[in-house]
Amino acid sequence: MNDINKPEDASAPLETLYQGRWLRLRRRGRWEFAERNNPGGAVIILAVTPEDKVLFVEQYRVAVQQFTIEMPAGLVGDLADQEHEGALIAAQRELEEETGYRCSHVTFVHEGPSSSGMSNEIIAFVRAHDLVKVGNGGGDATENIVVHEVSRREAGAWLVARAKDGYSIDPKLFAGLWFLEHAEAFGGPSSSPAGHSQLHGS
Repeated sequence: MNDINKPEDASAPLETLYQGRWLRLRRRGRWEFAERNNPGGAVIILAVTPEDKVLFVEQYRVAVQQFTIEMPAGLVGDLADQEHEGALIAAQRELEEETGYRCSHVTFVHEGPSSSGMSNEIIAFVRAHDLVKVGNGGGDATENIVVHEVSRREAGAWLVARAKDGYSIDPKLFAGLWFLEHAEAFGGPSSSPAGHSQLHGS
């Protein structure tokens, strides 16, 4: 990376324009962006059942005023007693809470900005291994999540069909399906946990 090509805004002082409970609005130079109050970012969980079905979750999102289809996901370190948890621990917690599935372990796949022009949030994709059904899922008391188990072979077509039905489909889902099939490009095989690196410990 060549720092010479960075814009002047990159070295401008950071200002806080608004502080909310979950988000703050920041400005650096001319650039305004959103920042989450939890320091750990977010995690998206690639979860496939022993029957080779991909787990998706359906819920209403107030910001877009639509029902959405997503992969299990959550914030890292957003609970009062778990500020220092890593992404892998958060992923295990969120997977069971949202879907009712518990996994033996989680491995890191890839991470990057969710919307680099609007937010500094970093999202990590992780893979959950050896899933076992232990509950109904559905999320916490503030959520009303519906779990969908979709054949991996049919997952792409199923998402397209849900979009035609009027659901908002997170484009990152298609990246997640690609990661499931091409994990070897990131240092590990697509069908087994061997070779994956750990993120922030476990």
